[in-house]
Amino acid sequence: MAINAIRTMHAKDVISAREATAYVTVNGERFLLFQAKKLEAKLEKTKKEVDILGRTSKGHKSTGCNGTGSMTIYYNTSRFTQMMMDYKNTGKDVYFDMQITNDDPTSDAGESTTILKDCNLDSVVVAAFDAGGDWLEQELNFTFEDVEQPTKFKDLDGMK
Repeated sequence: MAINAIRTMHAKDVISAREATAYVTVNGERFLLFQAKKLEAKLEKTKKEVDILGRTSKGHKSTGCNGTGSMTIYYNTSRFTQMMMDYKNTGKDVYFDMQITNDDPTSDAGESTTILKDCNLDSVVVAAFDAGGDWLEQELNFTFEDVEQPTKFKDLDGMK
């Protein structure tokens, strides 16, 4: 490769949004979440402003982090509704783990697996219909307490 050549990513290395699996483990029972249509989980830092003598701008010090997520699923399972009903009826909250794997066999990036630990639902749909719609979906918002990544994407050729 020429010294001044511009390195670019190969199109094949873009990860297909559809090449994923998701599993949920609740009370030791693991099930494939093939109802899932879309998922996003984030770790967000909590920060405090810091006054600094001699500067007009404030500094920012990280003091922790918070895990939140949302997923859209087709409305054809009662598992999540049952978790919320159990909480409503007993006062005992239900926590679960989610394992998400992105693995596009075309990409040299390989696979990435993320495990969201101690997920807890914010709200669920308990009944729905849409006379003008095509199919029913529900948006599930949740928090999680911890996250692990047992497998990570590989650096692509040219990144280093």
